[in-house]
Amino acid sequence: MTETLHLGPDEIGRMIRRLAHEIVENNRGAEGLVLAGMLARGYPLAARLEAEIARFESMDVPTGSLDIGLYRDDVTRRSTPISLRPSQMPDIDGATVVLVDDVLFTGRSVRAALDALLDFGRPARVRLAVLIDRGHRELPIRPDFVGKNIPTALVQSVDVRLLETDGEDGVYVSGEEAAHA
Repeated sequence: MTETLHLGPDEIGRMIRRLAHEIVENNRGAEGLVLAGMLARGYPLAARLEAEIARFESMDVPTGSLDIGLYRDDVTRRSTPISLRPSQMPDIDGATVVLVDDVLFTGRSVRAALDALLDFGRPARVRLAVLIDRGHRELPIRPDFVGKNIPTALVQSVDVRLLETDGEDGVYVSGEEAAHA
């Protein structure tokens, strides 16, 4: 299978800085903002966004991790057991919560994240930030903040690797048509 590096560490860093600015601008400041990173790679991205927002807004944004394992609609169809990790969320009641994930594909993970999030409280509003939007939605879910749109064929996959989880920063496209992506 062919795997092609689509974005490197510099591009990922620029996307995170831009996303942080867009999130704060949309919220009219960082007040009342909470970041909720979907495990596994959404959480390190949320932590990076928080660090960037703290740098230019001079305030910390509460940031949590959200495990969606038990909320997935394929939980009973999976051949491998789900590994559960504890969610750690700050108070979200009345806040603007930005769900953060690495890749948006069908929308099913985001649907599960919304269900999981509501177990922690009632936010004023929820926004979605993704590093990569690859299309092919199965549910009516659209991100509010996108690092980059990477159109793909269904036979392809997009693999985001982060220093915190994978030892490197990179976005790879693999599959039969990866060389043409």
